[in-house]
Amino acid sequence: MPTLLSMPWPGLDRAAELLRSTGVGEHARRTGDRAPSGHVLDRQGGRVRLPDLWRDGPVVMLFFRGGWCRTCDLQLRAWRRQRDALAALGFRLVAVSPQQPDPQGECFGFDLLSDPDLAAANGFGIAFTLPPDAVDLYAANGIDIPVLNGNGLWVLPIPAVYVVGADGVVRFAYVEGDSPEGVRPEDVLVAMTTGVA
Repeated sequence: MPTLLSMPWPGLDRAAELLRSTGVGEHARRTGDRAPSGHVLDRQGGRVRLPDLWRDGPVVMLFFRGGWCRTCDLQLRAWRRQRDALAALGFRLVAVSPQQPDPQGECFGFDLLSDPDLAAANGFGIAFTLPPDAVDLYAANGIDIPVLNGNGLWVLPIPAVYVVGADGVVRFAYVEGDSPEGVRPEDVLVAMTTGVA
């Protein structure tokens, strides 16, 4: 299986550029929208209903490509550094990718959930079929998305950050490509503490 270190930066950067060019983010759920229903899987493969994630309080949902993605790994580590601050504000932190559950995978100190059926990614409007050029780039680097995700599809979520309130309404939404600078965990924390989220 390819590792984060085996994926060259230029290939991953080019793939990200191709993904942004699809315009998939135009159909994503946005602030004020109702979050979708559906389910994901926990690390042991048990079903978790999406509404149960935010039933007891607000949740920060991080959508990422998979454990093979170096950029995603760095983002998850940045969020891990903010988990205590999030907990102090009453926010639960979860991360979702389409990759199959891995009970032996790295523990980031928050829930890593699997979305192989793409129910969550489709529900939030961020799932997309990779264009042929992106498929070729991933395949050339040994990243076999259909096998890693166990669904036979060249489909990924666009990386995104959602804050969903206990009422199931999206309080904050960032989809990769919304701004050239991206979004940092600190930016989301500021939005939460100033009443924006």
